[in-house]
Amino acid sequence: MSLQLEPTAEEIQSQRLYTDMGVKDHEYKRIVQLIGRKPNYTEIGLFSVLWSEHCSYKHSKPLLKQFPSSGTHILQGPGEGAGVVDIGDDQAVVFKVESHNHPSAVEPYQGAATGVGGILRDVFSMGARPIALLNSLRFGPLATPHVRYLFEEVVAGISGYGNCVGVPTIGGEVQFDETYAGNPLVNAMCVGLIEQKHLQKGIAAGVGNTVMYVGAPTGRDGIHGATFASEELNESSAEKRPSVQVGDPFTEKRVLEACLELVKSDALVGIQDMGAAGLTSSAAEMASKEGSGIDMNLDVVPQREKGMTPYEMMLSESQERMLLVVQKGREKEMEAICQKWDIESAVIGTVKEDQQLTLEFQGQVVADVPVTALTDEAPVYDVPSEEPFSYQEHQQLPTWRPKRKDHNATLLELLERPTIASKEWVYDQYDHMVQTNTLVMPGSDSAVLRIRGTKKALAMTMDGNSRYIALDPYIGGKIAVAEAARNIVCSGAEPLALTDCLNYGSPEQPNIYWQLEQSTAGMSQACNTFETPVVSGNVSLYNETNGEAIHPTPIVGMVGLVKDLEHVTTQHFKQAGDYIYVIGEAESAWGGSELQLLEDGEISGKVPHMDLDLEEKRQQQVLGAIRDGLIQSAHDISEGGLAVAVAECVMDTEFGAAMTMENNAAELFSETQSRYVISVAPEHAQELEQAIPDARRYGTVTEEKALSIKTREEQTLILQPTDTLTHVWKGAIPCLVRSKV
Repeated sequence: MSLQLEPTAEEIQSQRLYTDMGVKDHEYKRIVQLIGRKPNYTEIGLFSVLWSEHCSYKHSKPLLKQFPSSGTHILQGPGEGAGVVDIGDDQAVVFKVESHNHPSAVEPYQGAATGVGGILRDVFSMGARPIALLNSLRFGPLATPHVRYLFEEVVAGISGYGNCVGVPTIGGEVQFDETYAGNPLVNAMCVGLIEQKHLQKGIAAGVGNTVMYVGAPTGRDGIHGATFASEELNESSAEKRPSVQVGDPFTEKRVLEACLELVKSDALVGIQDMGAAGLTSSAAEMASKEGSGIDMNLDVVPQREKGMTPYEMMLSESQERMLLVVQKGREKEMEAICQKWDIESAVIGTVKEDQQLTLEFQGQVVADVPVTALTDEAPVYDVPSEEPFSYQEHQQLPTWRPKRKDHNATLLELLERPTIASKEWVYDQYDHMVQTNTLVMPGSDSAVLRIRGTKKALAMTMDGNSRYIALDPYIGGKIAVAEAARNIVCSGAEPLALTDCLNYGSPEQPNIYWQLEQSTAGMSQACNTFETPVVSGNVSLYNETNGEAIHPTPIVGMVGLVKDLEHVTTQHFKQAGDYIYVIGEAESAWGGSELQLLEDGEISGKVPHMDLDLEEKRQQQVLGAIRDGLIQSAHDISEGGLAVAVAECVMDTEFGAAMTMENNAAELFSETQSRYVISVAPEHAQELEQAIPDARRYGTVTEEKALSIKTREEQTLILQPTDTLTHVWKGAIPCLVRSKV
């Protein structure tokens, strides 16, 4: 559309064309007040993307303020490309999670691939080298061809981009539930490492300094991607394919290396990724943070398509692009580095004193709006919250109890459920050894990477259990953070901080806003208890298909510090003769459990209790015992309960386990929180029992490759060869993927 064919400001108002861009009537009136006139086509486009839910958090911002975001070791909290945490020795870890849900629903390969590309840029824009990728994925049941297609293409997109760019994909999680059949979730996390002196921010500082464009040329892909991410899916969503960006990991690799060289130059003033809302968000946000403005000449923006309009250039979300502010007169230094890495660069603007974003094109001013109107003045809504009737209904239900008596068969059925089954089919497609720092590969509680030149390592995980939150969002929110912290502790690391991705339905529905309100309150309380601030994150709302919302699904990405490589611990048993201990008593905690879903096909009742003080105490006890050399292996007890946890400890080993316990389904399959299964060398048993009074000895690691669980009266509850457990556990997902039903 040429400038001559664009609707006029009067037509935009009279025909309410702004509604097609996601702008509401009262928001349009507010825009007119802020700029003192009717916006033209390009200007209303700028507002539409920056005032979208995806960019402005207009429904969630009040709730995000409750999260703790500072601490003695926090160098950068929310507000920049990623969070930054001090890990000593003048080094810092940089990390963030982002969602790419809607793009992945309509174009799964590119949706997932560009989600990886975007989160990489968030991290290296801070000056950090990306050292790890993780992902949290949610799909419907694999029984349907469309879900299998989404699953295979998303995994292929993640592996295709991450493997090519040379950053290991080392951890994550995948869950399956009917609630995600029409709206899969694709949350990508990146972790980077930086020398603190190279830390950068996205600011447009210094009047007269130069604004530079670096990276791939701009195309028409991804236009209104931020708006697309801020509306529910329906039958017409496939028509939004042009909103899905197209990624090029080989260009990304060159942009990455160039940026890591650029950040070492004192000529660089600020740098930011052109992510959601593209050139619009990077320019406006960089100026807003510094209280400055930008003059931009769109004629010189690198373009890969002919005849692009200012509207298209500003709203495009083409990938592999960065915006820089450089000291005036030193542009050639930046250009030389870009030429070295064979990427385009262009001087496209200047930082100015007045706080206006002014765009020129073909000798005309095509947009001139206050930066603060685009950013600081974005609406923030006080949304009504209403507890749904179903919550009290579930609270008042009698305690659910399993009906099954055959524990042998139950364990096998749980192990082949896709949410519990091995995700080896997924992570075998990822390169998790590139950069050669991976100490603990996918398949344990947390992935672990060494920090070269030190005795330290980083542990990282992603976790979330939406079924608990669907039944009780407050307790479920606490559990989400607690489980992530347990996984970090089980790896021998101290939890440092977290990043989160809040995936929910429409916040305009009072019952869904209540879920968001309650779950973030629970998460915040847990963060305060564990002293793990939230340093970055993302909110993804309107995850609905034809009016049906997903389960509320907050995902927690957590990073921990291993102070000495000798402390690195995995879940697998290490040697025959070691004692098996269980920390924590089992209760009849079944609401939202995998066993309940297996038996009833639905979830109901109360979720497991969460005592944060007890949780924190046990985390400290387990971590202390690991550091004291008392624990050989550690694994948290989560989905499927103790029987599943112990089975996971023997698989991929040469050992088995012989255990004794009560003939009680709760002992075997309850998902009672704050529990661990650990193995301990006999010579450390007494010291371990003194260090962790809640630890009870349940059995012994055996040379016989079988899991044997008996009662004290020698009644066999479970007896399965390790090979059988492994076959069922590892074969479940490949079998479903190959299915043609």
